Amino acid sequence: MSLPRSMICKGCWQQMHLPVPLRGPASIPFRAFGIRPSRMNPNTCTICELMFTRVMKARQINVDVSVLFADLRGYTTLSQSHPATAVSSLLDVFYDECAEAIWEYDGLLNKTVGDAIMAIFNFPIRHDDHAQRAVRAARDIQHRCRHLGRELDFPKGAEADGSELGVGIGIDSGQTSFGEFGRSHRDLTAIGTVVNTAARAQSVAEAGCILVTGAVRSRAPAETNAGEGRAYELKGFDKPMELYAV
Repeated sequence: MSLPRSMICKGCWQQMHLPVPLRGPASIPFRAFGIRPSRMNPNTCTICELMFTRVMKARQINVDVSVLFADLRGYTTLSQSHPATAVSSLLDVFYDECAEAIWEYDGLLNKTVGDAIMAIFNFPIRHDDHAQRAVRAARDIQHRCRHLGRELDFPKGAEADGSELGVGIGIDSGQTSFGEFGRSHRDLTAIGTVVNTAARAQSVAEAGCILVTGAVRSRAPAETNAGEGRAYELKGFDKPMELYAV
């Protein structure tokens, strides 16, 4: 289900107090100049994207963010046993549901890679409670995706209750570098330990599970205090890391 969109760009309004219209009749002249909703967050505009590509090339801009990774479990198995068109449709729905949940909490859908997505909270739309927003978005993703299997065009007689599908999510918070990286291929993204930790937390999260780090737990106690801690061996990390299921 699509959510109501902001009528003006939240990024431009928050950063410069410019009411750049995104929708409605007032947006028509702006669209003539290429100013339209961003693909990474439709509540921001292409001016914000231009700011990313010009300013962030410095690579030295550090931002305090929450990073969320979500992966569709069971996708590879299904892709081997169901028609390509049905599986592609499933992936479309997964991306759309994740995007709606992320945008509802002013997050940035930074990447879609295979059957996984990466989202950033607190950039470019700033919120002091970005860790809480990331956890709430994760819960919304789980809620939206619990019946994903029903979106498949299953052959007659096959199970279609979605029991073989699920989403694993990992979240971390802290300082990252945001910018354009690469030479022959430029990629606009965040890098750093926080990104790596969120990705590794997602990799060990079972279907239907959300795992957060201690940094997220301390920043969003109301959302995570009920979570149980457990030490996980994460690839690339020397010591086990305490993660919390929420």
